[in-house]
Amino acid sequence: MNPIRVLIVDDHPLIRLGVKRAMENEEGLSVVGECADLAATRSWLSGPGQAHVAILDRSLPDGDGLDLVPELKQAGMKIIVLTVEDDDEEIRAAIEAGVDGYLLKSSDTEQIVHAIGIVLQDAGAFPPAILQKMSRGNVDAPLAKLSPRETEIAEYVARGFSNKVIGAKLDLSDNTVRNHLANIMQKLNFHNRVQVATLVVQHMKRHKKF
Repeated sequence: MNPIRVLIVDDHPLIRLGVKRAMENEEGLSVVGECADLAATRSWLSGPGQAHVAILDRSLPDGDGLDLVPELKQAGMKIIVLTVEDDDEEIRAAIEAGVDGYLLKSSDTEQIVHAIGIVLQDAGAFPPAILQKMSRGNVDAPLAKLSPRETEIAEYVARGFSNKVIGAKLDLSDNTVRNHLANIMQKLNFHNRVQVATLVVQHMKRHKKF
């Protein structure tokens, strides 16, 4: 089996070294690139290198790491932000930019490796504490717009299940789940599944179901 290729984007050499060593100690993972800023990352992207996942810091010497999200996505990568910032606005900005996961630099190797596996299954890798932060202030949850089937799928999304797992649980194809999720996001005026998840978490917590 080909290894999962990881690109690390962080301006701190010790952080890059720590993440790289952690990845190298895990079977099936391979660090294929290390970049310290936006310019170096764009240069790497313009070359022959390819990766499945980018581990991305926001605070880079020449700008916000989130500026790279469209280019990393265009290159076919899943994106996990690894940062020291746990401020609500920082988290919200990252999710609205379209990242697939958000971890703090206090996360251990097991959490990072687990997050990589989760995002490659097309699910969001966001710790419960992060989802709870994101659910604050969403008082008027418009879940009534959803059909019973869409509500069911939205609840599975909130629990972190991938489209494949949701399909298996509901006896639906991956494409059917994907179409339902697209309809859900359109009805809620959302751009990604993490926004769906945070809304459902807030709703379920209010009704003591989560």
